[in-house]
Amino acid sequence: MSTLEEQIDVNAPIDKAWGVLHRPETYPQYIDGVRSAEPRGDRGAHLSTDRGRTREYDATITDTDRGQERTMRWETADPRKLSGSFSLRAVDADHTQVQARVVYDPDAVRGDIGGPKTGIAQASAMERVVRADLEHFKDVVEHRR
Repeated sequence: MSTLEEQIDVNAPIDKAWGVLHRPETYPQYIDGVRSAEPRGDRGAHLSTDRGRTREYDATITDTDRGQERTMRWETADPRKLSGSFSLRAVDADHTQVQARVVYDPDAVRGDIGGPKTGIAQASAMERVVRADLEHFKDVVEHRR
């Protein structure tokens, strides 16, 4: 398993960023390859992805809320067991730091989305994808009414 962490500062209060993060229907706006997403009960989401292949995933979501620090952890129910978290920390009343952490099996990811077959090249490709997703998340949060 490989782990990737990226972070970004968002010009919005933590409550606004947290709210967007908890609306699965917004995922296609900022997660590359997600065609659709919908909530499943209180603690889950169903995602349809298309990154080289069409896949369906169910994810379990758990939250930790410590006021000015909040974490949403997720894990797919798929045998490939992708998992990760989004940690939000209020920098001040109008700014939030968002950290994304993804734990993945390089062979499963390559099989699903293609891409580089070597470790360093694949890690760099994953970093670019996660960085772009965070930039899109920032844009969605900052421009959402």
